[in-house]
Amino acid sequence: MASESSDSTGGDTTALALKILVAGGFGVGKTTLVGSVSEIRPLRTEESLSQAGAAVDDTDGVDQKTTTTVAMDFGRITIRSGLSLYLFGTPGQDRFWFLWDELSQGALGAVVLADTRRLVDCFPAVDYFEHRKIPFVVAVNCFSGSRTFGAHEVSRALDLERGTPVVLCDARDKDSGKEVLVRLVEYAGRVHTARLLDSVS
Repeated sequence: MASESSDSTGGDTTALALKILVAGGFGVGKTTLVGSVSEIRPLRTEESLSQAGAAVDDTDGVDQKTTTTVAMDFGRITIRSGLSLYLFGTPGQDRFWFLWDELSQGALGAVVLADTRRLVDCFPAVDYFEHRKIPFVVAVNCFSGSRTFGAHEVSRALDLERGTPVVLCDARDKDSGKEVLVRLVEYAGRVHTARLLDSVS
């Protein structure tokens, strides 16, 4: 989406706002990433984990987690003058996946957060974006105490399509999160440009 505004000299400048999804498994750090990079107070739709959800929410490996996103997270970050990203964090549990189709409308691309201790949890997100041809990067959230794997190892384990970027990050760190988003915008831009050229050739 784009909006026009006037600068101090009276001329028109165009500010570009791009929609980005942040997806991944339960407890992987989506809410943390959106919150750490957002320049506005992030919107969160978190609820406490309940006894009723214990049968369907796999908390193995994230035993300290007490809340979960039930709709979405929302934040905004300015990458550079004239370019802002609107971040939409998706809920991780499969019972909320019906929201993904609505959230993905108009998205430039997505960040799939991964935890190497629970790598299988990000398979649904990878499949979702591959099948819908939405460009994405896999960002490995490096949790303290977890074994470190290289980008190539993660790419092979997830059977990613050739060229899909894999980056290591700390979802708590603003600069690290921003670097992931910049990488995504660059990659998605190349993908969309290539598709446009293919369509007119």
